[in-house]
Amino acid sequence: MKKSLKQRSSDHHRGIYFIGTTPPKIDTDFESVSTIADKLLARLDEISFDGLIIYDIQDETSRIDTPRPFPFKATHDSGTYAQLLNQKSGKPVIAYKSVAGLDEQGFNEWLSRAWYQNSVRDLVLVGSPSTQVASSLPLNDAYRLLAAHSQEFYLGGVAIAERHLTKKNEHIRLLGKSTHGCEYYITQAVYNAQATIDMLTSYAQECELNNIKPNRIILTFSPCGSVKTLEFINWLGVSVPEATSERILSADDPLYESIKVNHSNLQKILAAVIPLNIPLGLNIESLTNRKTEIDASILMYKLLKATMDQALAQNQIDQFVQNK
Repeated sequence: MKKSLKQRSSDHHRGIYFIGTTPPKIDTDFESVSTIADKLLARLDEISFDGLIIYDIQDETSRIDTPRPFPFKATHDSGTYAQLLNQKSGKPVIAYKSVAGLDEQGFNEWLSRAWYQNSVRDLVLVGSPSTQVASSLPLNDAYRLLAAHSQEFYLGGVAIAERHLTKKNEHIRLLGKSTHGCEYYITQAVYNAQATIDMLTSYAQECELNNIKPNRIILTFSPCGSVKTLEFINWLGVSVPEATSERILSADDPLYESIKVNHSNLQKILAAVIPLNIPLGLNIESLTNRKTEIDASILMYKLLKATMDQALAQNQIDQFVQNK
């Protein structure tokens, strides 16, 4: 019998590993959607991973005045694509769902469709990108409706280190999400290691103060091979230190340099965070559909997974020696 994602995640000494992707554009016919899924899974044949993450892409132009570097185009439903990838891969799939533009009835209908028709079991809810989005369900109301739903999803939340940089309260938000049923958190793409370390350190300290076991944190990393991709990363609200931007863009091979940056950032985070006993995970995504960046994300996955596995194994050995 295959383990559910919740069962796989229950061993807090073990890392848990994902590939993040987006559904095809809404005007893609179903046969082509199926082919796109097959091509993705063929690329993943050579790696060992625990599951996939399907994002729910929304038009976030209301959030920021700067034009979107890549034009927005609606995609197929995240729950429908999650079902397809689950059927083809046999792996658990986390479906993101934005509540932007939904009312209570629409959200309830989506939940039932996701559970009964799409067999979605693993879910991350995302709030509206802006208060300007008309008739959007507040995220707390969505959590309330989810709690009242007849079925129990394995629920996660989003962790945003950039918010912690400015407001210093993301750790409190994470604890608040746990009271709504969130059992794990997935970060935005990490390009500022210190911001992530600060957020997770505050979270671990707050958990200790409240005598709560920390939830699993899944760290997201994404390669960057061009000025345009970097512009998009910044547009999404990801904090990229100026020195990091210059290092990547001035390199002979920016894509390779971004992999080295991501590897270095993960090493810094692991050194700071593993002693805090927060269960960890990894999510590697490609923010564009460029073949070179997709291929680079697979190579980066191998490197970062090996790095996290080694660090977690070393920590277990150290704990074993200390407890002898």
